[in-house]
Amino acid sequence: MTQNKTWQNKVAIVTGGSSGIGKATALELAAQGAKVLVTGRTEETLAEVAASSDSIEFLQADSADIKSGNQIVNAAISNWGRLDLIVNNSGAGQPLPIEAYDATVIANMSALNIVAPSLLVKAGHAALRESKGAIVNIGTAVTQGAAPQLAHYAATKAALDHLTKSWAIELASDGIRVNAVSPGPVKTGALTGMMGLPDEIAQRVEAQEAAQIPLRRRGVTSDIVPWILQLGSADNAWLTGQVLTVDGGWSLRS
Repeated sequence: MTQNKTWQNKVAIVTGGSSGIGKATALELAAQGAKVLVTGRTEETLAEVAASSDSIEFLQADSADIKSGNQIVNAAISNWGRLDLIVNNSGAGQPLPIEAYDATVIANMSALNIVAPSLLVKAGHAALRESKGAIVNIGTAVTQGAAPQLAHYAATKAALDHLTKSWAIELASDGIRVNAVSPGPVKTGALTGMMGLPDEIAQRVEAQEAAQIPLRRRGVTSDIVPWILQLGSADNAWLTGQVLTVDGGWSLRS
């Protein structure tokens, strides 16, 4: 992306900003002139992201903690005095066949994929109303079809899609736009990280996904980040309530 004035001196929060799509989004926002607060659980990786740009600060915070929403918004406003964009990127997912259903695992997915973004939106509402800002939720293309063993991951992300549309209506009178990006299989390390798969199995899954995608490759973060910035940009002042699937055609497969 070439730099323009769209993001100059704007302030963004990117949850789950220490790796993958969140990290790439934070770096691009900073490159475009924004001030960015990244959050996550691991201080070391967050510090590495923040060290990449004077425009990035970090807050070690577990989004599953119900107090984190207020802490995150307060940190951003304390640093820069305003808030223009929330990117709800943090999330949880894990392969879970029916015989392995576990209440704690399912509750954690619900906490991170539904409760956490809800409370962050609540905490940021007043500041976003003042700036006429935006919210971009990060979902998944997995919601587009049946998801054996990923049913609860897909279900909780489908709930986030519904929240996106509901918030778009509820917050429209405040001038706040709400949209979502649903990526397909992207090279982020999520298979061995968030999903907890062994390397060998992750490699097999990656090869299988690449073969399924009509454009014949898995995505990379640079396929996704421009759409996050587009949906969050004030330049798109009449676009709200949309869930954009970016997956190389993967969700269209029969």
